Amino acid sequence: MFGFRFAKFQPSEYVMKVKNGEVKRQGVGLSFYYYEPTTSVVVLPVSSVDVPFMFEEITADYQTVTVQGQLSYRIVDYLKITQSLNYTYNLRKNRYISDDPGKLDQRVITTAKVLTKKYLEKVPLKEAIQSSERLASSMKREVVQSEELEKLGVELMSLSILAILPNKETMRALEAQAREEILRQADEALYVRRNASIEQERRVKENELNTEIAVETKKQQIRETQLQAERSVKQKQNEMEQEQLQFNTAMEERKQQLIELTIANHNAEADAKAYEIAAVMNSLQHVQPNVLQAMANMGMNSDKLIALAFQELAENAGKIGQLNISPDLLQGLMSPAPGRDQGGRAR
Repeated sequence: MFGFRFAKFQPSEYVMKVKNGEVKRQGVGLSFYYYEPTTSVVVLPVSSVDVPFMFEEITADYQTVTVQGQLSYRIVDYLKITQSLNYTYNLRKNRYISDDPGKLDQRVITTAKVLTKKYLEKVPLKEAIQSSERLASSMKREVVQSEELEKLGVELMSLSILAILPNKETMRALEAQAREEILRQADEALYVRRNASIEQERRVKENELNTEIAVETKKQQIRETQLQAERSVKQKQNEMEQEQLQFNTAMEERKQQLIELTIANHNAEADAKAYEIAAVMNSLQHVQPNVLQAMANMGMNSDKLIALAFQELAENAGKIGQLNISPDLLQGLMSPAPGRDQGGRAR
């Protein structure tokens, strides 16, 4: 009524009441009466603003990539931003009188785009599509130091890069290259496994051969030890045989000496007997044969005497006319005398 009105604002809005070019009141969520013909109201958002972005850039190897992300900012210096942008609010129509508030998002995105372009111009495609975190960190650092945002009184709260994507043809080429690389790595892994298996088998074979060599070496050592033992036994046997042979030789030599001594004794005895017989023969050389016969018959058995008698009878058979032998005499001669055996020896 009469141009006076009442205005009430939300706690998420920073309000400046301007009259005749001077700020009369300012603060968050104000409510006041104002005179419409002479009063202007500036309304700025207090809360942060989320702005998604997507733009295309060129990498160092002249490949086009699409960068997708989102940033959040808020106004921290309300006087500075009102010096650059018009945030005057039409209370009657409940809207801003200009489109400057919508330009703030574009200015912030433009700043981010410039920094993204600056970064991607230095890296090749493969590195670019894998550098989302590095790009976001670099952009945060550069945006915080940006003079343009400082002049606007804007503070960057967060910035994230969701994706850095090449175009479809390049993506297919990279996919094919990556697929070939994966297949090559799979083949290499297969070859490595095969080589590892072959190497393991070779080690097993070597261990088996080494074991066999060790076993054969041990067998050889055992055989050599056995041969050495047999050699020692044979040496001992040879020594024993040599000792036995020496003993036998000594015994034979002693036997030979004994035989020689026995022969010498026999010879001596024979010489003694020969000498004795020679002496007897010399002594009997001039004795009559009859006397010698009689001396020989002395002490002879009756049987022998009868035999000698018959021998003499036989020698003188030409002189004997007739000889009668009675059966009793013949039986007496044939029967052994008492006290003698059949050979005439005394019992």
